[in-house]
Parts: sequence; C-alpha cells; structure tokens
Amino acid sequence: MTPFPPQLLAGYRTFATQRLPTEQARYRELSREGQSPEVMVIGCCDSRVSPEVIFDAGPGELFVVRNVANLVPPYQPDGNAHGVSAALEFAVQVLRVKHIVVLGHAQCGGVRAFINKSAPLSPGDFIGRWMSLFVKPGEIVEQREHESMEQFVFRIEKAAVLRSLENLMTFPCVNILAGRGKLQLHGAYFGVATGSLSVLDQETKELRRVTDGALVA
Repeated sequence: MTPFPPQLLAGYRTFATQRLPTEQARYRELSREGQSPEVMVIGCCDSRVSPEVIFDAGPGELFVVRNVANLVPPYQPDGNAHGVSAALEFAVQVLRVKHIVVLGHAQCGGVRAFINKSAPLSPGDFIGRWMSLFVKPGEIVEQREHESMEQFVFRIEKAAVLRSLENLMTFPCVNILAGRGKLQLHGAYFGVATGSLSVLDQETKELRRVTDGALVA
C-alpha cells in the first residue's frame, strides 16, 4: 500500500486535537442543515494563495473554486465539461451567494507562462489552452514601451481579474441578479511576499490597498 503523505497525517492530527474541538458544533450544524455561504471566491490553485487562510474563514463561510490564474471562462452552453461554470451555477442558483470575489495574486505561474509563451508541457497543452481564455479573439497582449517586466506582469495579473469579472457577467444568472442588486462582484489581489491585500475599485478599475481592515484611499 502506498503510504499516505505523512505531513497530511500530521496536519490532520493537529486539526483533530486543536481546532476540531472548538468547531465540532459548527461542523455538526453544517452536516445537519447544509452549507449556506454568502461569499464565493474564485482563486488560483497556487499553493501560496489559500482564500480560507487569507480571509481567516471558518467552516462553511466560503464557497471556493480554484484553477490556474483564477480565470472564469465566458458563458458557453455547449456539450463540453465546464468545471468553473458548474461551480458558479451551483453557487448562484442553489446556494444563492451574495458576493463573488475573483482573487488574483502576484507571481502567478499561469500568467508567467502566458507572458513567456511557454512551450506546452504535454501534447494536450492544457495550460496553454486554458490561458487562451484570457484573451479575446484578435486581441494582442504585449509589453508596452517603457514598461518594465515587473509592471507588465502586474498589469496582466490584474487584467486576469478584470477579464474574469467581465466573463462573469456573460452568465445570465449572474447578469440578472447583479442587475437587480442581489449579487455583488468584486476583484482582489494578494501580494505573496508581503501578504498584502488590495481590492478593486469598480469605478476607477484601480486596486486599493487594505490596511488594518480598511481600504486606503
């Protein structure tokens, strides 16, 4: 029998002896009554960017979907499998979440692969195909004159959040509820090295840093 990763067993022991006793009642409530999170977070699968850790969320507080580069594909009701779309449909239509947060981050590997035009890692080129969702047909994304590579990468990481928010509105269920004010869409960006969080200003499309739980003007 292949041994289970020991670090996971050690982590579970810590959870079972320290955290679970204080949250056992909450888990039983969730098991009995089901989940009813008000917030859906669409984040990157990067191991450094866990929404539950960043937002200090307890059991049942966040409905989380993670993928490469926190992308939301446009609404496409065809015969193919759509994991993000399925999760979105469930969150909006069944759980009735009130907020959807697209959480981007620094040092995103998917964005870096897109910028570097990296060679396929396999014949399927799954990363390349996935990242192609980020660009509209005919759109050219290149480094601007006098723009440093750091500035370029940040602009594309931010653009991934903006494009996902734009694609969210192509889903009828999201568009209708957002238009009625029953669903709010948000963009955010996490700085891995600093642990900083910035929130997207919907009007200016600029990121505003959060300090001590409040937005910096």
